[in-house]
Amino acid sequence: MIARILRFAGSLKLTVVCLVLAAVLVFLGTIAQVHEGLYGAQARYFRSIFVYWSPPGADWRIPVFPGGYLIGAVMLINLVTSFADRLRVVRGRVGLLLTHLGLILLVLGQFATDLLSVVGHMRLTEGEGRNYSESSSETELAIIETTRADVDTVHVIPEKHLAKQQEIPIEGLPFRVRVNRYYRNSALADRRGAMTNEPAAATQGFGPSVVIKPAPPVVKMDQRNLPAAVIELLTSKGSLGTWIVALVIDQPQQVALEGRTFTLQLRPTRYYKAHTITLLKFTHEKYPGTEIPKNFSSRVRVQNPEKGEEREVLIYMNNPLRYGGETYYQSGYDERDPRVSILQVVRNPSWLTPYFSCLLVGVGLSLQFLSHLVEFVRKRRPA
Repeated sequence: MIARILRFAGSLKLTVVCLVLAAVLVFLGTIAQVHEGLYGAQARYFRSIFVYWSPPGADWRIPVFPGGYLIGAVMLINLVTSFADRLRVVRGRVGLLLTHLGLILLVLGQFATDLLSVVGHMRLTEGEGRNYSESSSETELAIIETTRADVDTVHVIPEKHLAKQQEIPIEGLPFRVRVNRYYRNSALADRRGAMTNEPAAATQGFGPSVVIKPAPPVVKMDQRNLPAAVIELLTSKGSLGTWIVALVIDQPQQVALEGRTFTLQLRPTRYYKAHTITLLKFTHEKYPGTEIPKNFSSRVRVQNPEKGEEREVLIYMNNPLRYGGETYYQSGYDERDPRVSILQVVRNPSWLTPYFSCLLVGVGLSLQFLSHLVEFVRKRRPA
């Protein structure tokens, strides 16, 4: 029984089935990007065990197709089983072994990239330095204690926890956070010009002066959802009131309690670093008589106090900066401000895996081809 299972797990038929399912999944996921956006389609089709479908108005889901993680896992089992089976006879199969090993490494590298890679951006104005990058799609509620003048203590709540609309205790704070309402996308307006009689959504901070409305989620790559939430701070003695926190409110809101001061702010998720990147000069060249970019580059200063390092680097198209396990690409600029540069920051611990995989596959296929060629020539000589 076990032998039959292993034989099926390493069979060519299972390989073909996985490849067909993967092709169909890629087609469905690509079509779904039109209505769900890139990140939504990735999460539903490729970063999942199953693709689920829900009837309109229902809160339950039905698995209708295998997801990317399931297809990838089965394909990995198929490759490993086939590789182990071919280890029995090495002579004449070195090429096949290397090819299978390269494919196994390629699948493992893709899993590692999907689970471990972090992509953010760093928006810098000339003369500005930052020691963090920001996510283009995820947000967090930052609660910062500013009681001490020399240090700030930061507590963050990821957006996925805000979306659950529940009470969230945070260690080290004298209050709990309860999310009364959450908006994946929202629109805020000044209450004085909104002409509405609806009661204020919040009682503290900007709450009494603004009106918050839900907005349809956006899916285009050049647009971003503007999440918002109505939160309540709770202590053992009762409620401190409610606040509106939104991505469009870039000014922190103050909270004072028992001689301690805090600020509340919903902001893009930050990825802090041990070094600082300072933009010294941004150059943006266009083709004469057009608005087509010809070349844009950023001269930056990298400062790392822990290593005592300080140097200048020029980042431009196809010439990124690799530092601290991250890669800084010149990705964009602000058309309204010629002093602003936008760098894409990518952390991918397995970025070398595809190169090794392709090298192994190439060497394996070459050896397999040469072994058959030599055997063919050897048999023809006596004739």
